[in-house]
Amino acid sequence: MKLHFLGANRQVTGSRYCLETTDSKIMIDCGMFQEREFLSRNWEPNSIMPSECDAMLLTHAHLDHCGLIPKLVANGFHAPIYCTRPTVDLTEVILRDSAKIQEEDAAYKKKRHEREGRHGKYPEKALYDEDDVIKTLPMLNGVPYDTLWRVTDDVSVVFHDAGHILGSAMLEVVVTEGGETRRVVFSGDIGQWDKPLIRDPSFFDSADYVVMESTYGDRDHEDRGDIETQLCDVINETIGRRGNVVIPTFAVERAQELMYYISRLVHADRIPDVKVYLDSPMAVDVTNIFRKFRECFDDEAWELIGSNRSPLQFPGLHLARSAAQSIAINNDKQPCIIMATSGMCTGGRIKHHLRRNLSRPESTILFVGYQAYGTLGRLISDGKREVRIHGRNYESKAQISRIYGFSGHADRSGLLQWIGHLKQAPDRIFLTHGEEQAAMSLAAQIRQTNGWEVSVPEFQEVVDLG
Repeated sequence: MKLHFLGANRQVTGSRYCLETTDSKIMIDCGMFQEREFLSRNWEPNSIMPSECDAMLLTHAHLDHCGLIPKLVANGFHAPIYCTRPTVDLTEVILRDSAKIQEEDAAYKKKRHEREGRHGKYPEKALYDEDDVIKTLPMLNGVPYDTLWRVTDDVSVVFHDAGHILGSAMLEVVVTEGGETRRVVFSGDIGQWDKPLIRDPSFFDSADYVVMESTYGDRDHEDRGDIETQLCDVINETIGRRGNVVIPTFAVERAQELMYYISRLVHADRIPDVKVYLDSPMAVDVTNIFRKFRECFDDEAWELIGSNRSPLQFPGLHLARSAAQSIAINNDKQPCIIMATSGMCTGGRIKHHLRRNLSRPESTILFVGYQAYGTLGRLISDGKREVRIHGRNYESKAQISRIYGFSGHADRSGLLQWIGHLKQAPDRIFLTHGEEQAAMSLAAQIRQTNGWEVSVPEFQEVVDLG
Protein backbone atom coordinates (compact mmCIF):
# COMPACT_ATOMS: atom_id res chain seq x y z
CA MET A 1 0.00 0.00 0.00
CA LYS A 2 1.34 3.40 -1.02
CA LEU A 3 0.22 6.95 -0.38
CA HIS A 4 0.91 9.63 -2.98
CA PHE A 5 0.92 13.24 -1.71
CA LEU A 6 -0.14 15.35 -4.69
CA GLY A 7 -1.18 18.65 -3.13
CA ALA A 8 -1.59 20.71 0.05
CA ASN A 9 1.90 19.64 1.11
CA ARG A 10 3.74 22.27 3.16
CA GLN A 11 1.13 24.72 1.86
CA VAL A 12 -2.60 25.03 2.38
CA THR A 13 -4.51 24.61 -0.88
CA GLY A 14 -4.64 22.00 -3.65
CA SER A 15 -5.65 19.03 -1.50
CA ARG A 16 -5.02 15.80 -3.41
CA TYR A 17 -3.85 12.30 -2.53
CA CYS A 18 -3.84 8.86 -4.11
CA LEU A 19 -4.09 5.72 -2.01
CA GLU A 20 -2.62 2.86 -4.03
CA THR A 21 -3.22 -0.75 -3.06
CA THR A 22 -2.34 -3.97 -4.85
CA ASP A 23 -5.54 -3.80 -6.90
CA SER A 24 -6.83 -0.20 -6.63
CA LYS A 25 -5.90 3.43 -7.06
CA ILE A 26 -8.19 5.69 -5.07
CA MET A 27 -7.95 9.47 -5.40
CA ILE A 28 -8.82 11.50 -2.32
CA ASP A 29 -9.84 15.06 -3.24
CA CYS A 30 -8.62 16.98 -6.28
CA GLY A 31 -8.43 20.61 -5.26
CA MET A 32 -7.27 23.81 -6.89
CA PHE A 33 -4.04 25.50 -5.85
CA GLN A 34 -4.82 29.09 -4.85
CA GLU A 35 -1.57 30.51 -3.47
CA ARG A 36 0.07 32.68 -6.12
CA GLU A 37 3.38 30.87 -5.64
CA PHE A 38 1.84 27.51 -6.59
CA LEU A 39 -0.66 28.46 -9.32
CA SER A 40 1.48 26.74 -11.96
CA ARG A 41 0.62 23.38 -10.36
CA ASN A 42 -2.96 23.79 -11.59
CA TRP A 43 -1.64 23.46 -15.13
CA GLU A 44 0.61 20.46 -14.51
CA PRO A 45 -0.61 16.94 -15.39
CA ASN A 46 -1.65 14.63 -12.59
CA SER A 47 1.26 12.31 -11.71
CA ILE A 48 -1.22 9.40 -11.52
CA MET A 49 -2.78 8.68 -14.90
CA PRO A 50 -6.45 9.76 -14.49
CA SER A 51 -7.65 6.80 -16.55
CA GLU A 52 -6.00 4.39 -14.09
CA CYS A 53 -7.98 5.62 -11.07
CA ASP A 54 -10.73 3.34 -9.78
CA ALA A 55 -12.60 5.94 -7.71
CA MET A 56 -12.36 9.25 -5.90
CA LEU A 57 -13.36 10.08 -2.33
CA LEU A 58 -14.24 13.73 -1.81
CA THR A 59 -14.06 15.17 1.71
CA HIS A 60 -16.03 18.35 0.97
CA ALA A 61 -16.97 20.95 -1.61
CA HIS A 62 -14.46 23.75 -1.05
CA LEU A 63 -12.59 24.76 -4.21
CA ASP A 64 -9.21 23.75 -2.80
CA HIS A 65 -10.57 20.22 -2.38
CA CYS A 66 -12.78 19.74 -5.46
CA GLY A 67 -11.79 22.52 -7.85
CA LEU A 68 -9.66 20.52 -10.31
CA ILE A 69 -11.95 17.50 -10.71
CA PRO A 70 -13.32 18.67 -14.10
CA LYS A 71 -9.75 19.07 -15.40
CA LEU A 72 -9.02 15.51 -14.24
CA VAL A 73 -12.16 14.35 -16.07
CA ALA A 74 -11.10 16.19 -19.22
CA ASN A 75 -7.78 14.34 -18.98
CA GLY A 76 -9.34 10.88 -18.80
CA PHE A 77 -10.76 10.27 -15.29
CA HIS A 78 -13.98 8.27 -15.62
CA ALA A 79 -14.54 6.61 -12.23
CA PRO A 80 -17.22 7.14 -9.54
CA ILE A 81 -16.76 9.99 -7.06
CA TYR A 82 -18.13 9.27 -3.58
CA CYS A 83 -19.08 12.00 -1.13
CA THR A 84 -21.93 12.93 1.21
CA ARG A 85 -25.28 13.95 -0.25
CA PRO A 86 -24.99 17.67 0.61
CA THR A 87 -21.53 17.63 -0.98
CA VAL A 88 -23.01 16.40 -4.27
CA ASP A 89 -25.26 19.47 -4.46
CA LEU A 90 -22.62 21.90 -3.22
CA THR A 91 -19.96 20.59 -5.60
CA GLU A 92 -22.20 21.24 -8.59
CA VAL A 93 -22.63 24.86 -7.51
CA ILE A 94 -18.93 25.31 -6.78
CA LEU A 95 -17.72 23.80 -10.07
CA ARG A 96 -20.22 25.60 -12.28
CA ASP A 97 -19.27 28.88 -10.65
CA SER A 98 -15.56 28.10 -10.94
CA ALA A 99 -15.83 27.35 -14.67
CA LYS A 100 -17.78 30.53 -15.27
CA ILE A 101 -15.33 32.72 -13.32
CA GLN A 102 -12.33 31.12 -15.04
CA GLU A 103 -13.78 31.72 -18.49
CA GLU A 104 -14.66 35.33 -17.61
CA ASP A 105 -11.25 36.00 -16.06
CA ALA A 106 -9.44 34.40 -18.99
CA ALA A 107 -11.33 36.57 -21.47
CA TYR A 108 -10.64 39.69 -19.38
CA LYS A 109 -6.93 38.88 -19.07
CA LYS A 110 -6.62 38.17 -22.79
CA LYS A 111 -8.10 41.57 -23.68
CA ARG A 112 -5.97 43.35 -21.07
CA HIS A 113 -2.78 41.64 -22.17
CA GLU A 114 -3.51 42.42 -25.81
CA ARG A 115 -4.06 46.04 -24.86
CA GLU A 116 -0.81 46.10 -22.89
CA GLY A 117 1.11 44.18 -25.55
CA ARG A 118 2.27 41.37 -23.31
CA HIS A 119 1.60 37.77 -22.29
CA GLY A 120 0.73 36.54 -18.82
CA LYS A 121 2.62 33.91 -16.87
CA TYR A 122 -0.16 31.35 -17.38
CA PRO A 123 -2.25 30.43 -20.45
CA GLU A 124 -5.04 32.89 -21.15
CA LYS A 125 -7.70 30.21 -21.00
CA ALA A 126 -9.78 28.44 -18.38
CA LEU A 127 -8.48 25.29 -16.71
CA TYR A 128 -11.82 23.75 -17.67
CA ASP A 129 -15.16 24.90 -18.99
CA GLU A 130 -18.87 24.28 -18.41
CA ASP A 131 -18.85 21.20 -20.64
CA ASP A 132 -16.17 19.60 -18.47
CA VAL A 133 -18.29 20.28 -15.39
CA ILE A 134 -21.35 18.75 -17.05
CA LYS A 135 -19.33 15.59 -17.76
CA THR A 136 -18.22 15.48 -14.13
CA LEU A 137 -21.58 15.77 -12.38
CA PRO A 138 -22.95 12.26 -13.21
CA MET A 139 -19.89 10.76 -11.52
CA LEU A 140 -20.86 12.21 -8.13
CA ASN A 141 -22.47 9.65 -5.84
CA GLY A 142 -23.99 10.75 -2.55
CA VAL A 143 -23.62 8.37 0.39
CA PRO A 144 -24.86 8.68 4.00
CA TYR A 145 -22.72 9.46 7.01
CA ASP A 146 -21.58 6.68 9.36
CA THR A 147 -22.18 3.85 6.87
CA LEU A 148 -19.55 1.44 5.55
CA TRP A 149 -19.48 1.89 1.77
CA ARG A 150 -17.63 -0.47 -0.57
CA VAL A 151 -15.49 1.43 -3.07
CA THR A 152 -13.58 -1.44 -4.73
CA ASP A 153 -13.04 -5.09 -3.86
CA ASP A 154 -10.28 -4.20 -1.39
CA VAL A 155 -11.26 -0.68 -0.26
CA SER A 156 -14.26 0.54 1.76
CA VAL A 157 -14.96 3.90 3.39
CA VAL A 158 -17.03 5.46 6.15
CA PHE A 159 -17.84 9.18 5.96
CA HIS A 160 -17.81 10.87 9.39
CA ASP A 161 -18.96 14.45 10.09
CA ALA A 162 -16.01 16.88 10.00
CA GLY A 163 -17.87 19.91 11.39
CA HIS A 164 -16.19 22.15 8.80
CA ILE A 165 -18.92 22.99 6.27
CA LEU A 166 -22.26 21.47 5.36
CA GLY A 167 -21.60 17.93 4.15
CA SER A 168 -17.92 17.92 5.10
CA ALA A 169 -16.47 14.57 6.04
CA MET A 170 -13.55 12.79 7.59
CA LEU A 171 -12.77 9.58 5.73
CA GLU A 172 -12.16 6.29 7.48
CA VAL A 173 -10.73 4.20 4.65
CA VAL A 174 -10.60 0.46 5.27
CA VAL A 175 -8.12 -1.51 3.14
CA THR A 176 -8.07 -5.31 3.08
CA GLU A 177 -4.97 -6.93 1.57
CA GLY A 178 -3.63 -10.45 2.07
CA GLY A 179 -6.12 -11.14 4.83
CA GLU A 180 -5.00 -8.05 6.76
CA THR A 181 -7.21 -5.00 7.38
CA ARG A 182 -5.80 -1.54 7.94
CA ARG A 183 -7.50 1.81 8.54
CA VAL A 184 -6.33 5.09 7.05
CA VAL A 185 -8.08 8.20 8.36
CA PHE A 186 -8.11 11.36 6.25
CA SER A 187 -9.18 14.22 8.48
CA GLY A 188 -10.20 16.54 5.64
CA ASP A 189 -10.62 19.98 7.17
CA ILE A 190 -11.36 19.70 10.89
CA GLY A 191 -13.96 22.20 12.03
CA GLN A 192 -14.35 23.99 15.33
CA TRP A 193 -16.56 22.73 18.11
CA ASP A 194 -19.71 24.61 19.17
CA LYS A 195 -20.15 26.45 15.87
CA PRO A 196 -23.61 27.53 14.69
CA LEU A 197 -25.68 25.66 12.09
CA ILE A 198 -23.68 22.43 11.69
CA ARG A 199 -22.70 19.56 13.97
CA ASP A 200 -19.37 19.13 15.76
CA PRO A 201 -16.35 17.24 14.32
CA SER A 202 -16.07 13.49 14.87
CA PHE A 203 -13.41 11.71 16.94
CA PHE A 204 -11.64 8.41 16.29
CA ASP A 205 -10.43 5.86 18.83
CA SER A 206 -7.96 4.12 16.53
CA ALA A 207 -6.29 4.23 13.12
CA ASP A 208 -3.24 2.68 11.51
CA TYR A 209 -2.39 5.84 9.56
CA VAL A 210 -3.71 9.39 9.86
CA VAL A 211 -3.51 12.12 7.22
CA MET A 212 -4.31 15.25 9.17
CA GLU A 213 -4.73 18.92 8.30
CA SER A 214 -2.53 21.51 10.04
CA THR A 215 -3.78 24.90 8.84
CA TYR A 216 -3.60 26.42 12.33
CA GLY A 217 -0.98 24.02 13.65
CA ASP A 218 1.20 26.78 15.08
CA ARG A 219 -1.37 28.98 16.79
CA ASP A 220 -4.69 29.25 18.54
CA HIS A 221 -7.48 31.52 17.37
CA GLU A 222 -7.29 34.90 19.03
CA ASP A 223 -9.96 35.38 21.65
CA ARG A 224 -11.23 38.93 21.38
CA GLY A 225 -14.68 38.36 22.74
CA ASP A 226 -17.65 36.63 21.22
CA ILE A 227 -18.14 36.78 17.45
CA GLU A 228 -21.52 38.45 17.64
CA THR A 229 -20.23 41.39 19.67
CA GLN A 230 -17.13 41.82 17.48
CA LEU A 231 -19.28 41.87 14.35
CA CYS A 232 -21.71 44.28 15.98
CA ASP A 233 -18.89 46.69 16.87
CA VAL A 234 -17.36 46.66 13.37
CA ILE A 235 -20.74 47.28 11.72
CA ASN A 236 -21.74 50.10 14.07
CA GLU A 237 -18.37 51.87 13.86
CA THR A 238 -18.27 51.68 10.07
CA ILE A 239 -21.86 52.75 9.51
CA GLY A 240 -21.20 55.60 11.94
CA ARG A 241 -18.44 56.79 9.60
CA ARG A 242 -20.86 56.52 6.66
CA GLY A 243 -18.75 53.75 5.17
CA ASN A 244 -19.44 50.27 3.84
CA VAL A 245 -18.51 47.01 5.54
CA VAL A 246 -17.01 44.84 2.80
CA ILE A 247 -16.57 41.19 3.74
CA PRO A 248 -14.68 38.77 1.46
CA THR A 249 -16.82 35.70 1.92
CA PHE A 250 -16.51 32.00 1.23
CA ALA A 251 -19.77 31.00 -0.43
CA VAL A 252 -20.04 27.76 1.50
CA GLU A 253 -20.55 28.00 5.26
CA ARG A 254 -18.97 31.39 5.91
CA ALA A 255 -21.68 33.31 4.07
CA GLN A 256 -24.40 31.37 5.88
CA GLU A 257 -22.67 31.77 9.25
CA LEU A 258 -22.44 35.53 8.67
CA MET A 259 -26.14 35.58 7.83
CA TYR A 260 -26.82 33.71 11.06
CA TYR A 261 -25.01 36.29 13.20
CA ILE A 262 -26.29 39.34 11.31
CA SER A 263 -29.82 37.94 11.63
CA ARG A 264 -29.38 37.77 15.41
CA LEU A 265 -28.09 41.37 15.47
CA VAL A 266 -30.99 42.58 13.32
CA HIS A 267 -33.65 40.85 15.42
CA ALA A 268 -32.07 42.22 18.60
CA ASP A 269 -31.89 45.78 17.15
CA ARG A 270 -28.16 45.92 17.88
CA ILE A 271 -27.22 47.36 14.48
CA PRO A 272 -28.83 50.13 12.37
CA ASP A 273 -31.37 49.35 9.66
CA VAL A 274 -29.05 49.02 6.66
CA LYS A 275 -29.12 46.91 3.56
CA VAL A 276 -27.13 43.70 3.70
CA TYR A 277 -26.05 42.40 0.29
CA LEU A 278 -25.02 38.83 -0.37
CA ASP A 279 -23.39 39.39 -3.77
CA SER A 280 -22.67 35.94 -5.12
CA PRO A 281 -24.84 33.67 -7.26
CA MET A 282 -23.01 30.73 -5.77
CA ALA A 283 -23.60 31.82 -2.17
CA VAL A 284 -27.30 32.29 -2.94
CA ASP A 285 -27.50 28.76 -4.35
CA VAL A 286 -25.55 27.38 -1.41
CA THR A 287 -27.95 29.04 1.03
CA ASN A 288 -30.82 27.21 -0.67
CA ILE A 289 -28.90 23.92 -0.32
CA PHE A 290 -28.51 24.63 3.42
CA ARG A 291 -32.27 24.95 3.66
CA LYS A 292 -32.67 21.65 1.79
CA PHE A 293 -30.38 19.66 4.12
CA ARG A 294 -31.60 20.97 7.45
CA GLU A 295 -31.17 17.50 8.95
CA CYS A 296 -27.44 18.37 9.12
CA PHE A 297 -28.12 21.36 11.41
CA ASP A 298 -27.19 21.37 15.08
CA ASP A 299 -29.64 21.80 17.97
CA GLU A 300 -29.13 25.57 18.22
CA ALA A 301 -30.18 26.11 14.59
CA TRP A 302 -33.25 23.94 15.09
CA GLU A 303 -34.27 26.05 18.08
CA LEU A 304 -34.25 29.17 15.90
CA ILE A 305 -36.23 27.41 13.19
CA GLY A 306 -38.73 26.27 15.79
CA SER A 307 -39.19 29.87 17.00
CA ASN A 308 -39.93 31.05 13.42
CA ARG A 309 -36.70 33.07 13.32
CA SER A 310 -34.91 31.47 10.41
CA PRO A 311 -31.13 31.74 10.81
CA LEU A 312 -30.81 32.39 7.05
CA GLN A 313 -33.41 35.12 6.52
CA PHE A 314 -33.90 38.58 8.04
CA PRO A 315 -35.20 42.08 7.14
CA GLY A 316 -32.79 44.07 4.97
CA LEU A 317 -31.16 41.05 3.31
CA HIS A 318 -30.75 41.34 -0.47
CA LEU A 319 -29.51 38.41 -2.54
CA ALA A 320 -27.66 39.51 -5.68
CA ARG A 321 -27.58 36.75 -8.25
CA SER A 322 -27.30 38.54 -11.61
CA ALA A 323 -24.52 40.83 -12.82
CA ALA A 324 -27.05 43.67 -13.04
CA GLN A 325 -28.00 43.18 -9.36
CA SER A 326 -24.32 43.21 -8.43
CA ILE A 327 -23.63 46.42 -10.36
CA ALA A 328 -26.69 48.04 -8.77
CA ILE A 329 -25.02 47.74 -5.36
CA ASN A 330 -22.55 50.39 -6.49
CA ASN A 331 -25.45 52.80 -7.01
CA ASP A 332 -26.50 52.52 -3.37
CA LYS A 333 -25.10 55.69 -1.79
CA GLN A 334 -26.21 54.71 1.71
CA PRO A 335 -23.85 52.81 4.03
CA CYS A 336 -24.35 49.08 3.69
CA ILE A 337 -22.87 45.65 4.36
CA ILE A 338 -21.51 43.78 1.33
CA MET A 339 -20.63 40.10 1.47
CA ALA A 340 -19.06 38.84 -1.76
CA THR A 341 -16.93 35.97 -2.98
CA SER A 342 -14.20 34.88 -3.15
CA GLY A 343 -13.09 34.55 0.46
CA MET A 344 -9.37 35.01 -0.29
CA CYS A 345 -10.07 37.74 -2.90
CA THR A 346 -8.57 35.57 -5.64
CA GLY A 347 -11.42 36.22 -8.08
CA GLY A 348 -15.11 36.92 -8.39
CA ARG A 349 -17.18 39.96 -7.44
CA ILE A 350 -15.27 40.85 -4.27
CA LYS A 351 -12.52 42.41 -6.40
CA HIS A 352 -14.96 44.96 -7.83
CA HIS A 353 -16.11 45.96 -4.33
CA LEU A 354 -12.51 46.21 -3.16
CA ARG A 355 -11.74 48.55 -6.05
CA ARG A 356 -14.52 50.87 -4.87
CA ASN A 357 -13.91 50.66 -1.12
CA LEU A 358 -10.26 49.83 -0.40
CA SER A 359 -9.16 53.47 -0.82
CA ARG A 360 -12.06 54.89 1.25
CA PRO A 361 -10.98 55.65 4.86
CA GLU A 362 -14.59 55.48 6.02
CA SER A 363 -15.08 51.87 4.81
CA THR A 364 -13.95 48.66 6.49
CA ILE A 365 -12.59 45.53 4.83
CA LEU A 366 -13.50 42.78 7.27
CA PHE A 367 -11.75 39.42 7.00
CA VAL A 368 -13.53 36.47 8.59
CA GLY A 369 -11.54 33.55 7.17
CA TYR A 370 -8.07 32.23 6.54
CA GLN A 371 -6.03 34.12 3.94
CA ALA A 372 -3.46 31.87 2.27
CA TYR A 373 0.04 33.16 1.65
CA GLY A 374 0.34 35.08 -1.63
CA THR A 375 -3.38 35.73 -2.11
CA LEU A 376 -4.78 39.25 -2.52
CA GLY A 377 -6.65 38.83 0.76
CA ARG A 378 -3.42 37.99 2.58
CA LEU A 379 -1.67 41.06 1.13
CA ILE A 380 -4.48 43.36 2.26
CA SER A 381 -4.90 41.75 5.68
CA ASP A 382 -1.12 41.91 6.28
CA GLY A 383 -1.28 45.68 5.79
CA LYS A 384 0.29 46.12 2.35
CA ARG A 385 -0.26 49.79 1.51
CA GLU A 386 -0.84 49.27 -2.20
CA VAL A 387 -2.19 46.24 -4.04
CA ARG A 388 -2.90 45.38 -7.65
CA ILE A 389 -6.49 44.60 -8.67
CA HIS A 390 -7.56 43.99 -12.25
CA GLY A 391 -4.29 45.35 -13.56
CA ARG A 392 -4.32 48.60 -11.58
CA ASN A 393 -2.76 49.63 -8.28
CA TYR A 394 -5.01 50.72 -5.41
CA GLU A 395 -3.89 52.35 -2.18
CA SER A 396 -5.22 50.74 0.97
CA LYS A 397 -6.79 53.46 3.13
CA ALA A 398 -9.82 51.58 4.48
CA GLN A 399 -9.94 50.17 7.98
CA ILE A 400 -8.72 46.55 7.96
CA SER A 401 -10.37 44.32 10.56
CA ARG A 402 -10.38 40.61 11.37
CA ILE A 403 -12.67 38.37 13.35
CA TYR A 404 -10.83 35.13 14.05
CA GLY A 405 -13.62 33.14 15.65
CA PHE A 406 -15.32 32.64 12.29
CA SER A 407 -12.64 30.24 11.14
CA GLY A 408 -13.97 26.94 9.87
CA HIS A 409 -10.76 25.24 10.99
CA ALA A 410 -9.85 23.93 14.42
CA ASP A 411 -6.93 25.81 15.92
CA ARG A 412 -3.79 24.28 17.44
CA SER A 413 -5.56 23.28 20.66
CA GLY A 414 -8.44 21.79 18.72
CA LEU A 415 -6.13 19.80 16.47
CA LEU A 416 -4.26 18.42 19.48
CA GLN A 417 -7.58 17.55 21.11
CA TRP A 418 -8.66 15.72 17.96
CA ILE A 419 -5.50 13.64 17.47
CA GLY A 420 -5.18 13.07 21.22
CA HIS A 421 -8.50 11.21 21.24
CA LEU A 422 -6.77 8.17 19.70
CA LYS A 423 -6.34 5.56 22.40
CA GLN A 424 -3.15 4.11 20.91
CA ALA A 425 -0.38 5.30 18.65
CA PRO A 426 -1.01 5.06 14.91
CA ASP A 427 1.83 3.67 12.83
CA ARG A 428 2.34 7.14 11.39
CA ILE A 429 0.72 10.57 11.21
CA PHE A 430 1.11 12.72 8.09
CA LEU A 431 0.49 16.45 8.41
CA THR A 432 -0.78 18.27 5.32
CA HIS A 433 -2.92 21.27 4.41
CA GLY A 434 -0.83 23.80 6.32
CA GLU A 435 2.02 26.18 5.61
CA GLU A 436 5.36 24.57 6.36
CA GLN A 437 5.92 26.46 9.62
CA ALA A 438 2.47 25.51 10.92
CA ALA A 439 2.82 21.85 9.99
CA MET A 440 6.32 21.54 11.45
CA SER A 441 5.24 23.20 14.68
CA LEU A 442 2.28 20.84 15.10
CA ALA A 443 4.46 17.83 14.29
CA ALA A 444 6.92 18.80 17.00
CA GLN A 445 4.13 19.25 19.53
CA ILE A 446 2.55 15.86 18.77
CA ARG A 447 5.94 14.16 19.09
CA GLN A 448 6.57 15.91 22.40
CA THR A 449 3.09 15.34 23.84
CA ASN A 450 2.33 11.84 22.55
CA GLY A 451 5.68 10.43 21.43
CA TRP A 452 4.14 9.39 18.10
CA GLU A 453 5.79 9.25 14.69
CA VAL A 454 4.83 12.29 12.62
CA SER A 455 6.02 13.45 9.22
CA VAL A 456 5.32 16.43 6.95
CA PRO A 457 5.40 15.14 3.36
CA GLU A 458 6.85 17.06 0.44
CA PHE A 459 4.85 17.75 -2.72
CA GLN A 460 4.60 14.56 -4.85
CA GLU A 461 6.29 12.43 -2.19
CA VAL A 462 5.27 8.77 -2.27
CA VAL A 463 5.26 6.84 0.99
CA ASP A 464 5.28 3.03 1.18
CA LEU A 465 2.86 2.04 3.94
CA GLY A 466 3.96 -1.59 3.79
